Amino acid sequence: MRWLIDGYNVIRRDPDLRAREAESLETGRTALLRLVAGVARASGDPFVVVFDGARRTGGTPVGAPGAQVQAIFSRPPESADDVLVRLAAQWREGAIVVSADRTVHGAARRAGAVAVTTDEFLAALDVDGDEGDEPDEPARAGGAPRGNPHRLSRDARAVQRVLRRLRPR
Repeated sequence: MRWLIDGYNVIRRDPDLRAREAESLETGRTALLRLVAGVARASGDPFVVVFDGARRTGGTPVGAPGAQVQAIFSRPPESADDVLVRLAAQWREGAIVVSADRTVHGAARRAGAVAVTTDEFLAALDVDGDEGDEPDEPARAGGAPRGNPHRLSRDARAVQRVLRRLRPR
C-alpha cells in the first residue's frame, strides 16, 4: 500500500510539528519527513508527502537514507489537494490518503483508495501520546443508522485495517 499524505495538513494538526514549522517552513517539513521516514522503515510501505507550492531551498528533505519517502511539491495553480486526488486516482485500491479535507476524502474513496483523517493518522502514530480519546465507532451522520449497529461501516473497517500497518510489529 502506498501512503499519500497532505504534508502541511499533518504538520498543522500536530502541536510538535506545528512548533517546528513556526521556526521555519523547511524545519517543519523536515520534522514531518523524519517522522514519516521512521514509520516507512517500520512498516515497509512507501510514503508520498505532498506539499503546496514549489520547493525554494536545496537539499533532500527526506529523513534517512534508504527510507521509502518521497516529497512532492505542487506547482501553482495546482494545489496539494489536486495532487493527492490525482495520485489517488492513479494508485486506486493501492493508495491510502491522509488528509483532513472532505473533498480529498470523497475523491479518494471514489477512486477506490482508503481515506484516513489526519487525526486518525497522528493517533495511530501516537505522536502526541494521547490514547483512547476517540471512540472506535464513528459518528453516524443524518437520519437513522442503517445496518448492524454493532459493526463499523466498510470505510471505517478499511481505515482501522490500514492504521494497523503503522503499529510496531
